[in-house]
Amino acid sequence: MWRLRQVVKTPPSHGGFMGSNPIGVTKIRRLRQVVKTPPSHGGFMGSNPIGVTIAINRSCCAAPFVSTGSGQLRVPMENRIMLFLSMLLMGGIIGFVGAGGGGVIITLLVVGFGVPIHQALAVALGSMAFTTLSGAVSHYREGEVVVKTGVVLGMGGFLGALVGAVISNHMQAPNLSLLTGVMLLSSAFLLYLRIYQAEWLARRIHVREELLTGSQLYLYGLPIGFLCGVLSGAFGIGSAAYIQIALMVTFGVPLLQAIGTTMMIIVPIAVSGGIGYVFYGQFEMWIFLQTLTALSIGSYCGAKLTHLAPRTVLRFWIVALPSIGGLIMICFR
Repeated sequence: MWRLRQVVKTPPSHGGFMGSNPIGVTKIRRLRQVVKTPPSHGGFMGSNPIGVTIAINRSCCAAPFVSTGSGQLRVPMENRIMLFLSMLLMGGIIGFVGAGGGGVIITLLVVGFGVPIHQALAVALGSMAFTTLSGAVSHYREGEVVVKTGVVLGMGGFLGALVGAVISNHMQAPNLSLLTGVMLLSSAFLLYLRIYQAEWLARRIHVREELLTGSQLYLYGLPIGFLCGVLSGAFGIGSAAYIQIALMVTFGVPLLQAIGTTMMIIVPIAVSGGIGYVFYGQFEMWIFLQTLTALSIGSYCGAKLTHLAPRTVLRFWIVALPSIGGLIMICFR
């Protein structure tokens, strides 16, 4: 197997034998497919006369991150700085708007920086584990977490995220990008209904008025948590919109406590999903550390400015961020 990664330039004086480049121009090999020529082929025009398989490994020449043979990413220093600054800006936007940005982070890594989508999902889940943990602790101190409900759904979500990571790592990158974009758009649609069509939603969906307890809590909580975990582990998003609606409709958790309980549930889901990607060798530590650090700093600074923005602006961007991320993932997969 020959792996052609470099750009080759032959001198003008080269005679042009053996498939060389006789006029001295730069040749960039950017092939996707594995080509197998039959043994009966005559071998003319640079073909493969003995019928062996030639696999040419393609790397995108324009991508800031270049994958090496070991599966790790070789990254120039200027692109590391660009990544940090981009995530710093994104963290500021997320903190300012007050919306979850897992899907937008995945989009920025994959489309903006050429990070393989499986590694981008691992980074997003790892970052989500830390950011939601701090939020869950804050809500718990304010008495805005229904602990038992959160533990039950979190248990199911922990197992589901492992399964989701396994499913994701057996999917081709273009298909995974498409489904991740669809998931982001569906989350944006649910957020739109909750924010702009709350009255319409309330008339059509019965919200449970008392907390679900006893055996029914486990009967409904474990499978619902498992399903949300599968979605998060497979597509790298927190499924916050799905979890919040389930908490209010099925488990009778009030809205304010549903927000805090959702953050508690996402913590084990994100940790488990991240572990699943580590097992498959998809976790890039330095990208994770840069992303987490930049997002933490940016979101902290952005949150300080939230009170300056009109509520209509905040509501718009809560829906717009996952919508933009989903459309980009679908169009540029």
